[in-house]
Amino acid sequence: MADIDDLKQFRPVIDLNAELVRHPEATFYGRVAGDSLSDAGLHDGDVLVIDRSLEPSDGSLVVCFADGEFRAGYMSVRRDGVWLVPAAGDRGAVRLDGEGRVPVWGVVTYVIKNVSP
Repeated sequence: MADIDDLKQFRPVIDLNAELVRHPEATFYGRVAGDSLSDAGLHDGDVLVIDRSLEPSDGSLVVCFADGEFRAGYMSVRRDGVWLVPAAGDRGAVRLDGEGRVPVWGVVTYVIKNVSP
């Protein structure tokens, strides 16, 4: 249950664009499909807010386009290259640099979750 002090901050109208979008011309939305990020708390059906104007860095949650589909995962900078890895280990990792490189399409800035049963 919410504390009464928390409710004092309640605003009846919240503009989600003002709250979640820093660069409107470069912001897109995508829906999570599958469970490769469930260990990070992202589940099938969650909505990702993706900013294409941001520069990704090690540990960023990013989206890339590989093998004809969009994929989300964490950017991992290692001695053997830069990789897109799922939350649960390296299985299914995709090379983001070097030969056969897959470019980062955008950086995930927010996740919108459905919490109703």
